Amino acid sequence: MLHQDKDLKNRTKLFTIKILNFAENLEYSTVKNVIINQISKSGTSVGANYRSACRGRSDAEFLSKMNIVLEETDETLFWLEVIEEMNWKNIEDLRFLQKEANELIAIFVTIIKNTKNRINKK
Repeated sequence: MLHQDKDLKNRTKLFTIKILNFAENLEYSTVKNVIINQISKSGTSVGANYRSACRGRSDAEFLSKMNIVLEETDETLFWLEVIEEMNWKNIEDLRFLQKEANELIAIFVTIIKNTKNRINKK
C-alpha cells in the first residue's frame, strides 16, 4: 500500500534543510559540536524516514516507519530545547523550528492514530 502526501513530503524536507542551516550557523565548540551532530542526525531523519514511510507496503509497515518519524521529530525538538536553555542561538530562529517541530509532531500523531484505527477496523 502506497501512502503519499506530497505537501508533507515537501514540508519535512524543508524542515530538514532548515535544521541543517540552523546547525551550520551555530558557533563551533567541543560541546556544541556534540549537539550539532545530534540535531543534524535527528533533523535529517525526519524527512528521510517520512519519505520511506510513504513507500510502506502495508498499513503495518507504514505505521512502524511513522513511529520512527515521530521519535526523530521529538528528538529534534529535545535538542532545540537544549540549545534554547544553553542560550546558544537567536531565539527567533529557534522559536520557528520549535513551532514547526511541534506542528509536525501533532500531524504525525494524528496520522499514526488514524492508521491504527484503520488497522483495527479490518
